Order: sequence, then C-alpha cells, then structure tokens
Amino acid sequence: MNLNTKIFGAAQIVLSAIMINAQTSTAKLPGDPTLPTSKANLEKMISYDKGSFKYKVEDYFARPNASQFKISPDGQFLSYKEKDKDKKNHVYVKELKTGKITKAIVEKEDLIKSYGWLDKKRLFFTQDKGGNENIHLYAADIDGKNLKDLTPFDGITLGSVRLIKDTEFVVLTMNKNNKQIFEPYKINFNTGEMTQLYENKDVNSPIDDYIFDKDGNLRGYIVLENGLTTKTYYKDLQTGKFNLIKSTDWKDTFSIIGLNENSKNKDEAYVATNLDSDRSRIVLYDLKKNTVIKEIYANPVFDVSSIQVAGKNRNYELDYISYDGIKSETVPVSKFYKEIDDKLKSEFKDKQFSIVSSDDNNDKLLVYVGSDKLYGAYYEYDTKNKKVNLLYNLMPQLKEEDMAEMRPIEFKSRDGLTIRGYITLPKAAVDGKKVPLIVNPHGGPQGIRDQWGFNPETQLFASRGYATLQVNFRISGGYGKEFQKAGYKQIGRKAMDDVEDGVKYAIEQGWIDKDKVAIYGGSHGGYATLMGLIKTPDLYACGVDYVGVSNIFTFFDSFPEYWKPYKEMVKQIWYDLDNPEEAKIAKEVSPVFQIDKIKKPLFVVQGANDPRVNINESDQIVKAMRAKGYEVPYLVKYDEGHGFGKEQNRLELYKYMLGFFAENFNKSK
Repeated sequence: MNLNTKIFGAAQIVLSAIMINAQTSTAKLPGDPTLPTSKANLEKMISYDKGSFKYKVEDYFARPNASQFKISPDGQFLSYKEKDKDKKNHVYVKELKTGKITKAIVEKEDLIKSYGWLDKKRLFFTQDKGGNENIHLYAADIDGKNLKDLTPFDGITLGSVRLIKDTEFVVLTMNKNNKQIFEPYKINFNTGEMTQLYENKDVNSPIDDYIFDKDGNLRGYIVLENGLTTKTYYKDLQTGKFNLIKSTDWKDTFSIIGLNENSKNKDEAYVATNLDSDRSRIVLYDLKKNTVIKEIYANPVFDVSSIQVAGKNRNYELDYISYDGIKSETVPVSKFYKEIDDKLKSEFKDKQFSIVSSDDNNDKLLVYVGSDKLYGAYYEYDTKNKKVNLLYNLMPQLKEEDMAEMRPIEFKSRDGLTIRGYITLPKAAVDGKKVPLIVNPHGGPQGIRDQWGFNPETQLFASRGYATLQVNFRISGGYGKEFQKAGYKQIGRKAMDDVEDGVKYAIEQGWIDKDKVAIYGGSHGGYATLMGLIKTPDLYACGVDYVGVSNIFTFFDSFPEYWKPYKEMVKQIWYDLDNPEEAKIAKEVSPVFQIDKIKKPLFVVQGANDPRVNINESDQIVKAMRAKGYEVPYLVKYDEGHGFGKEQNRLELYKYMLGFFAENFNKSK
C-alpha cells in the first residue's frame, strides 16, 4: 500500500461471531437487540441452496492463505499477510537473503485494515474497533518490537496520511481537536513525537485538504466554504502568504494531485480538472501564475484523475496516467515505464496488471495480475534482467476455465442517456438458456462506479447459475460531471429508472428469465434494493438489503461528526429536507414510509457499529415490515460496521443469501 492516501473525504459522503442468545447481555448492544433473527432460523435458509455445485462459498470468500505482498524500500525484505487456523491475518516479514521469517504485526480481535513500509526497518498499519471507522495509525519494527499507536486519542479518525521519504516522519490529518474537522500533524514514527502544523478553526468553512511537497512542507490548502464552495489557497514561496487561486462550485473539479518535483519551477503541479470540460483531465499547472501550462492527458468518454510519479532515484519523473474506462487503463509516459509496460503486456496478454510495490531503486517490482476470471496473482519482476516469476496465486482453487465472463454493456435510458455497466453471465446464459438474474446496484451513490475485473460475489452467483447485472446509473462517477449531476436529487427516482432499464435490456438480450429477478446491494445499493421492491414490485422476486438507508430523514440526523461539514453538499445530492417540496419527495422515496408497496420477500443485513448507515436504518424497516405481518429475516453482526470484514461473518452472510435467493427463485412462476 502507498501510504500517501486520503482515507476519508467528500467522495465518500453518501453516501458476528457474537449472536443474541439467552446468556448475552443486551443492555449495551447497539440498536434493538430483540430484532435479529436467531442463528438457528437463519441457518434454515442454507438448505434451499441445493445442488451439485463444483464450488462452495468458502472457495470465493475465505481469505487467501497469504496476501498483500510488499517489498521493502531497500529490497531486502518481503512482507505479506498470512492466515492462521483462527482466521487471523498476521503480517510477516521474510529476509530474502537468508529466508528468515518473522511475525511483525499480530492481528487480534480487530482487523488490520491496511499495512505497509515506513522505511527499511519499520512498518505501519491501521485499525479501528469493530468497524466503527475510528481509525488509528500504528507503527512497529519488522521484528514486532517498538509498537506505537501514533494517534492515541479516543474517538478520532484519520483523514489523509503521507510518508515523507528519507525521514522519520509522516504527515497526517485527524479530527483530534474538533470531531467535525481535520488538522495536519507531523509525527515521528519512531518516537511518536507530534507537532501540529496548522489550525483549522472555522467549522462552517473548514480546511478540507492540505497540499504538501515531498519534504512535508505545507504548500497549500483547500477550504470548503459553507459546504458548497471549494477554495484553493497556494503559498507564495517569496512572501510566505497563502493566496486564493481558485474558487469553484463543489460539483466542479480542480484537484491538485501533487507538485511536479521533477521541474525547476517550484510552482508547477499536476492537476485533475473539469473546469473547462465535462470529463476530468490531467494538466500541468502553474499555481503561482494560476494558469494551465499544458494538457497531459484527456479521454473523450471517461474521467482521468490518477498519475504515478517516480521516486528520488529517477528525479520524480511522470511514469504513467491511469483511469477506469471499460476496463482499467494505463497510459505509459516515461521511457522506464514504457519498457516495463511492453514487457508485462507481452507476458500477461489480455489480463490486467498493476505495480503494487517496489523497492526505492525500482530494481524489484511486485505486479498484481487479474481479470474477470482470475481472482489475482502476484508476480516478481526484476527490471535488470527483465525476468517475470510467479510469487503467489491467491485463489488457486478457482480455475479460470470455470469462471463466468463479465461482459461490458451499454444501453439507452428511457430519457436518452447512455448508460454503461456490466453483466456476469453463467455458462448456461452464454449457451442460450434463460437464467435467473441478481441486480446489484452499487453504493455511494455519487462518484462511485462498478468496474471490470474479478468479483467474488458475481462469480459465486454464477456458480449457482445466476447472472449478475451491475448498472452504472446516472450519478455514478467516471463518466463526466454532467452524467453525475444528472442523478442529483434523483436518488430513488431516475437513478432507479436506469437500473430498471438495465434489467429490461438484459431480458431483451435473451439471457434472463424475467420471472426470476432479484435485487441486492450494500449501502446505497441496500437503499436501492428497498426502493426497487417498492417502485417496481412486480419486477423482482425478492431483495437483500445490506447496510442500506431506509429513512432519509433519520439517515441525515445520524451523520457522524466528520460528515457534518458536508451536509449542504449532501442536500444537493439527495434532498433538501428544509425545503417543503423536496422533503415531500424525500418522504416518497424513503422506504420506511412506503412498505405497503413491498410485496416480495426481504432479507436485511446490518453491521451494528456502522457509523455511515446507523443500525437504526435497518431496525426501522424490519420493525415496520413485521408490524405489517411480513416475516423478515434479519442478520446483525455486533463486531462489524459498514459491511462485514471478518471472514466467518462473510461466509455466513453469503450462505444465507444463496439460500434466500434459491428459495425465492423456486417460488417464482
């Protein structure tokens, strides 16, 4: 993992091993602990998933025995996660010269969310408590000693984290002083010594992001004024003053990816922008003169906003541009990377590959290779002798020849928009037989999109003979700002029309048995499941709501503190509840108020510690449905948050889900 990453931000705004029994104390459990269905009753659903299947749930959702391989900065060590008999994924370090292996980081009750190298002797990892997203950053030596919580404060979470190479420091943001806003700190990852770099005082117009150079110097910041206007300030290197260089509506993009450390002009930066275009493009920008120097790359169909820059050894030259098109695309720039790209393309043909780790000199690369039919494999590439060697196949039990094709699709919405997405087709559908369909709307909803590649969910469903439809409906990201804006204030309405039009398209292609269509999704996808059962009750045979919103009013009221600065923005994406007309619409598209229209079976799933979609959202819909006489199976895990991360919980979920789908498809006409 590259440590220079933003963990939370505007793009993420919307948007158990422990079971209830007679011996469990319910006094402190979140939500209404009387509502979850007993484990015995949930397990009855499993029996409906009958058949002679080549693959079982564990084949897709048991975690790999080893994963997340990384090379140390000096190239002397290989780190990786390895699973023990209790399904804990500890981090190990292997000395390549001697073969000596050391357990460096122990995973206990809570999952290690991410980990990586700080320098040649020290690792970092991140962790929260039971999925509550109060994420802390830790550091440890490669032998497990000198373990430190670098952010040892209650109730905080990380914003962005940046490693300052060739130093003992990271620069990070966290909401330590005010839970609603993030401030930057410089932390010595050996001693834990901390210095606050800047104050973020105005809750109404907080600093939303900070711009640092390679040495960790603050060079600019972005203010979110009243939740709707983005103001970019840049430091004049002569005067030291921070000057306003850009004021934009939040819907527009002017994002400083990073300073161009390769240039003699210290004011040059790589910027992703759509201020003068619909699609986001990469430009080289002079921040002092406040002008575009030149365009680096643009695509006529897809947004482009990601680059990879070399390190100090090659003077920070631009290696490549990447973006999500129909598939993941990489555009080589540097001579060094062009040679690598040519070699890897000749080696891996039509598969996708990405460099996920490298030593500082780029002598040793770890390459991750996958496709729609290959879960993933790690390869070592030696840039000196140009040799590629297989390091580890993550899921060797899943044979490519048995996996289903994920096919890109494109169709017109009922009002003329071009809608794109994917359908995963089991072999029976490819051979001309009509099969059941699971419609899987994505989360977010704004700025998120489904992508091509191996998806264990869709492959699991295909193993049971089910197709899976993933529609990048209006408001999805990656297709330009007008397409995204077309979905604002259309959540539960035109966004759902696009999903329904996708189902119609799939049926028209002859792939689908129209009487056996289910809908399932997580987060916004869970909300879309509920709205699908309400808006088009005859279209679906059943639905699975996974950590989904059921009541827009209570959803807004339960925002975590660090979401509150974005509330005005969310009003423009969803609905302004202070506007009587929009509040009326919000009530019409809040499932909890429309349950009389639900006629088909519903299965509800929730992580009790979810800070994004509070357990009350699921409790409400379950209570309301049961009050109307509907039997609603309800799975709650009290050691999970916004989605299940623990292996045993995930295995249970998918076994129950397969049984639920099988039972209800068999009931269909």
